[in-house]
Amino acid sequence: MKNKGIIGAVAAIGIILIGVFAFQMGARQSTNGSSQTQTEKVKTVGILQFVSHPSLDQIKKGVVAGLKDAGYTEGKNVKIEFLNGQADQSKLNTMSQQLIDKKSDVLVGIATPAAKALANATSTTPIIMGAISDPVGAKLVSDLKHPGKNITGVSNQTPVDQQIELAKKLFPAAKTVGMIYSSAEENSKSMIKEAETKAKAAGYEVKKYAISSSNEIAQTTQVMCAETDFVYVPQDNTIASAFQALMGEADKAKKPVFVSVDNMVKEGGIATVGQNQYDLGVETGKMAAAALEGKKPADTPVNVIDYGETIINEEKAKELGITIPADVKQDAKLIKGE
Repeated sequence: MKNKGIIGAVAAIGIILIGVFAFQMGARQSTNGSSQTQTEKVKTVGILQFVSHPSLDQIKKGVVAGLKDAGYTEGKNVKIEFLNGQADQSKLNTMSQQLIDKKSDVLVGIATPAAKALANATSTTPIIMGAISDPVGAKLVSDLKHPGKNITGVSNQTPVDQQIELAKKLFPAAKTVGMIYSSAEENSKSMIKEAETKAKAAGYEVKKYAISSSNEIAQTTQVMCAETDFVYVPQDNTIASAFQALMGEADKAKKPVFVSVDNMVKEGGIATVGQNQYDLGVETGKMAAAALEGKKPADTPVNVIDYGETIINEEKAKELGITIPADVKQDAKLIKGE
């Protein structure tokens, strides 16, 4: 009887051990299966930025925030591969291929040269433009409403007419405006062409100054300030990357610098009717999220943002002895600058 009791006890313990082992194996398999499912859900977004400067950096931050707003959080269900070409076209081309090799589900190009490099690298992976001022002129899309290829995104069409109108109110005695731009940037040349037309219609004499690299900015600004009453700067990445060199020369000559981007007012420009670069990035990120969910770029109209906010550097105006009209001041966002 005693042996039977021992055998029964051993059998019971064996059954319990087998049950525990089976439970643990099942739990492991369940965990592995869950991890595998989680891995499968992670998407990759490749971001290529043309160069580092405050405006483009804000757009990049906005892209990440826009993805998060749409439910894609970095480190959770989306992996972000970020590369910066530092204004080197050969790097942009190489980096475009690198992002494709990393199996990016969606690509984001911040600034026209970056978007074009991505477009040249693939005709299948969805590409979202991050704030491109003239995507049709740059031949990135054939039509704003019907892009037709693997590219869509955000187009920030700067309100040039409002900018020239504001300049007229701030500098009523001015007769000559100097416009500086990079001869290598399509977006900049397109904007200068429009600004020249608007400025001439407003009664200004326009003098244009093209530069081929940021190394020419200081000397060109010296000449421009000697020949004009105030300076107009378009959306231009080459100038933005070395904006303080321009401001240094303009301040020496005590000439106001009218800009096209909100960040540049904080950096010393006197005023703009500009668009918030971070917000442009957020809209770009949301469009990237839509592409991750299967929305076809070819059938997605370009998100055109053509309005802006009046921003005036009140401190710079006082420094230059410029009086801000009461009606302008009432509707403007006044800042002190950095």
